[in-house]
Amino acid sequence: MKRNTVTLVIGALLVLIFFVLLFTFQVRRTEVAVVTTFDKPTRYIRVPGLQFKWPRPIQKVYKLDNRIHNFDGRFEQVLTKGGDPLLVMLYVGWSIKDPQTFFSSFRGGTTAEAEPHLGGLIESAKNEVVGNHPFSHFVSTDERELKFSEIEDEILKKARPTAEAKYGIELRFVGIKKLGLPESVTEKVFARMQAERDQVASTLKAKGDAEAETIKSTANTERAKILAEAEAKATTLKGEADAEAAKWFSVFNQNPELAIFLSQLRALEETLKEKTTLVLDPRTPPYNLLIQPQKPAVQPAGPTLGARPK
Repeated sequence: MKRNTVTLVIGALLVLIFFVLLFTFQVRRTEVAVVTTFDKPTRYIRVPGLQFKWPRPIQKVYKLDNRIHNFDGRFEQVLTKGGDPLLVMLYVGWSIKDPQTFFSSFRGGTTAEAEPHLGGLIESAKNEVVGNHPFSHFVSTDERELKFSEIEDEILKKARPTAEAKYGIELRFVGIKKLGLPESVTEKVFARMQAERDQVASTLKAKGDAEAETIKSTANTERAKILAEAEAKATTLKGEADAEAAKWFSVFNQNPELAIFLSQLRALEETLKEKTTLVLDPRTPPYNLLIQPQKPAVQPAGPTLGARPK
């Protein structure tokens, strides 16, 4: 009795699991589900969770990856506005925007089927946009001439409407991944770049020479001005000094010996302000003042020779 009950429970669970697997399916957050009834699309499900369906062959479920997909374009030659050849490779990011259009365009609903068609559309837009820009917008020694961002935006705007209307695809971004030059034009490009650098160097050198001449001229003018001011000031000081000297010279002439003595005394005071050791002839002026003059000898009182005693 117990065995029969266990067998029935197990059988019921198996039937339930079979029913769930047969009549339901799971949609993830990164997926879009397309349900077909007798091979005709009838439902497009974006909401994640458990969904109901009829078993095959009545209904089938196709799951589309709704995440952003990346792929690289072909690295092939394109002509710029001036007719210069250039090798360009793009990288592309896209996602499914309209599941109905995407599923009807690519019956399998896989990225492997969609990317070749999308790649052709991108290449066509690339050729048209690159053909509207000169070579210097891609290769230049001046950063201001490079227009990578503008070119990428133009390609994206050019290809996006067609990708959405024809394939149900939203182009998220387009970028330049790789640039190259054909061997036939590499030397010409390098020569052109060298000429541009030489021209820039010549311009900078001429500008530097002009600034140097300006600085030199200004310095010479300033130098002449400073020298003139110094000479004028020196002449004034010299005149004042001569006047002062003439004044003191007249005083000096009134008593030359006293003036010389005062000068020597002042010089002696200046040199002996601090502890000083001098090794020289004591007769050297003004140090001869340090020598105490000798007094004349005094004769003792007594009878003078030849005088008569009183």
